Amino acid sequence: MRQVTVTEHLLLHQKQSPMATGRFTSLLNELILSAKIISREVNKAGLVDVLGMTGEINVQGEQVRKLDDFAHNVIVRRMSRAGVLAAMASEEHADVIEVPDRFPKGDYILIFDPLDGSSNIDVNVTIGTIFSIYRREQESGATPTLDEILQKCDRQVAAGYFIYGSSSMMVYTTGDGVHGFTLDPSVGEFLLSHPDIQIPRRGKIYSVNEAYWHYWDDAVKQAVSYFKDPENDLGKPYTSRYIGSLVADFHRNLLKGGIFMYPADSRDPKKPHGKLRLTCEAAPMAMIVEQAGGMATDGVNRILDYEPSELHQRVPLFVGSYDDVRKVREIMTAKK
Repeated sequence: MRQVTVTEHLLLHQKQSPMATGRFTSLLNELILSAKIISREVNKAGLVDVLGMTGEINVQGEQVRKLDDFAHNVIVRRMSRAGVLAAMASEEHADVIEVPDRFPKGDYILIFDPLDGSSNIDVNVTIGTIFSIYRREQESGATPTLDEILQKCDRQVAAGYFIYGSSSMMVYTTGDGVHGFTLDPSVGEFLLSHPDIQIPRRGKIYSVNEAYWHYWDDAVKQAVSYFKDPENDLGKPYTSRYIGSLVADFHRNLLKGGIFMYPADSRDPKKPHGKLRLTCEAAPMAMIVEQAGGMATDGVNRILDYEPSELHQRVPLFVGSYDDVRKVREIMTAKK
């Protein structure tokens, strides 16, 4: 059976959709090439000088890791030259990233987390790159204003992630289902391996960092307790699996079914809404999971109904199998 490359898949869907354009396909192809470069460095991270810290602090107040910095720079440099972007925003950068005037500009906006799960880099745990794409509402040669970039989350035209683990994969959606591609290193191509991914309606796995139990409110505690209760709707306790890398936990649950939870907690008064970023983590994962038949909320409200108020806004996230996330919403709504 002939295997379909991601480029062929993009071109096929481009012909079928009046919304697709050659420029959009060029955007994804440049992003795919960036991911191949990052994957290559991840695979030899113990052999070259990309482990450890740079000594800098990012906009989140976290130490910047060398591979984080490398991934950010690869994406910015390649995408700036692609001629399809109006602007970018990165989890590692405080402000909007402008496309230099010497390069042609397009009408798409790319928001990305260059290396999600980067705290796991040094111990060889699965990490990934998350991306979200919007179309600029008004065509203009000028750099978009922040208001133009902070569009309502349901206006994403595409979202996806690259995952660097035992194999490198790309999972993405353009609003017409979710498809997964595995990188074949012998030919250097992402090949279609998981067409039309559908997350199971109810899972058997829950993913949450229970070390923060004492910092959660009663509604969150009750929701998490539900998954450990033998009398839940599954009829037995769910299996606990928590890697601590959003892209890795999400990917497993997307394929096998389950729920990932990162609730708000009271550990840090400066971060009352939790740790995860709306624009570069929660929103793209929400688009993917909804296209796969799942659900994503902040516990009560749909993530894709959010309209960001700032570039690095944080939100609680409950994402995964539809029935599991719905149950959390029932519990937390009743406790309000």
